[in-house]
Amino acid sequence: MTSIHVITRNNRAGYTEVLEEYFRLRHDVFVEERGWRDLARPDGREVDAYDDDHATYLIALDGGRVIGGLRLYPTLRPHMISQSFPHLVRDGRILRGPTVLECTRYFIVRERRMGRADCRLLAAFQEFCLEEGITEVTAVVEMWWLPRWHQAGFKVRPLGLPTQVEDQPCIAAAIRISEESLHQVRRLAGLRGPCLLREASPLRKVPHVAA
Repeated sequence: MTSIHVITRNNRAGYTEVLEEYFRLRHDVFVEERGWRDLARPDGREVDAYDDDHATYLIALDGGRVIGGLRLYPTLRPHMISQSFPHLVRDGRILRGPTVLECTRYFIVRERRMGRADCRLLAAFQEFCLEEGITEVTAVVEMWWLPRWHQAGFKVRPLGLPTQVEDQPCIAAAIRISEESLHQVRRLAGLRGPCLLREASPLRKVPHVAA
């Protein structure tokens, strides 16, 4: 059963091996599979300046194995859009605030993309943000993400016009966090209730999520 774990500066010491696997899978997905060669590292770990103590990770585990994850980062700090992609935002008006996070490095491993793992991670994303009082989450994504988010029930607004990034048309967008979106994506994920684990260690037996 897939479980989604919340990893922050407060508990990451208990998730050292999980995060190492997550960073290596990021390298596999973004460098080897998707061809983002600027992210390549000789140690096979895709790690950048935003993998610091301010980052929050939602990591999908199945049988103790990482099958997906994402990173959330506060927009009141220098973040990926403000530092690397300000040209993707209309009039340079970067969306920031205490209730706005940035989402980056989202992936599901190739062999699990046809199942419900993707929707369960998206449900956990909405659930976490609602619990934390987050109202919007920004991201830079390929254009094919927009219909995918729409299917999941996400309310999305563009922050600028599509622009070529790594030979792909990409867009900066903001996702509105809402109970309505959470309910719809939970239904698609086959969930009847919460799916986040905040305190459990991956080294211990963890409870099954509602299914």
